[in-house]
Amino acid sequence: MADQYPPTGDDKRPTAIPVLRWEEPPEGPVLVLLDQTRLPAEEVELVCTDASALVEAIRSLAVRGAPVLGIAGAYGVALAAARGFDVDEAARALEAARPTAVNLSVGVRRAEAAYREALAGSGDTATAAAAALTAARTLHQEDAEASARMAAHGLALLDELLPGGAHRILTHCNTGSLVSGGEGTAFAVALAAHRSGQLRRLWVDETRPLLQGARLTAYEAARSGMTYTLLTDNAAGSLFAAGEVDAVLIGADRIAADGSVANKVGSYPLAVLARYHHVPFVVVAPVTTVDPGTPDGASIEVEQRPGHEVTEIATPQVPVTGAGGGIAVAPLGTQAYNPAFDVTPPELVTAIVTEEGVVSPVTPEALADLCGKARRTPTD
Repeated sequence: MADQYPPTGDDKRPTAIPVLRWEEPPEGPVLVLLDQTRLPAEEVELVCTDASALVEAIRSLAVRGAPVLGIAGAYGVALAAARGFDVDEAARALEAARPTAVNLSVGVRRAEAAYREALAGSGDTATAAAAALTAARTLHQEDAEASARMAAHGLALLDELLPGGAHRILTHCNTGSLVSGGEGTAFAVALAAHRSGQLRRLWVDETRPLLQGARLTAYEAARSGMTYTLLTDNAAGSLFAAGEVDAVLIGADRIAADGSVANKVGSYPLAVLARYHHVPFVVVAPVTTVDPGTPDGASIEVEQRPGHEVTEIATPQVPVTGAGGGIAVAPLGTQAYNPAFDVTPPELVTAIVTEEGVVSPVTPEALADLCGKARRTPTD
């Protein structure tokens, strides 16, 4: 298969995408989100004036991706506090919006804890609301810094596993700046390889049924000037068989204490293919995605999405025919199995890359040591 080689690291075009921001207009604070359901056709923003609007944005996938869900959750608590709503009620609603993504609850609880501590110390709700906002902003900045460190660790791992460069990397779902305070997780590693002239091609899974790969990863790769090729999820096997994949890089929504990885559905089959074809399967995620309270993969709650996401295709500006607001592609009344995630066991994972370093082989002891290191590292 002929390859078009990408530009070298001289390509420095800006790639950051402002996925969310806090604003304070005269009528009160708001959280502004880039509506990812409208990409790549148009860049449209949503304005959330309360936590319930943010919950709906999270459920509808207008904002999505593990790290940025944590940031959004923290800002949601701050928004509820600043607007005078019940913080406990807002926090619980936000946590329940996407049950598999542990980063969401981490962000919510961090801002909520800051609010409670400030309220207990001052007795003033305005002071407590400011503390929650500070916690959200701090988490936002920390995630940007973590993204840069994950990219560096991941690139070093690729150099170790695949000396010589010219990497052909397969990725699934979307893991770039749309899901992060920085340049992402797995995509940030591929972007670092591109900038250093070591990326030969990025293979992008469509990621059915909602096409986060086709709509979002391809969008980010094009913005970054990367050489990429889109494929249907069920074409990945033929790529492996042809020897066209050097490594698989994916993100994660939750990593259990034993190293089991929950990620967008379709990740587990890639891990099986990678193992059979002796290709490294690498997970890139911040330490906050590791959940010591979830002992193993069987304990991970997997979100079940509406069936119409499978039985219909949502296409903007086209007349709808389906009950869910899309174009029907299956007979009326068809039942659909639509888990949002699947779980990959640790024995199929070559390495887990975090901002604190790399775990390989993936064992409960190594993950616990990594999380302990993260807790001992002071943050500014």
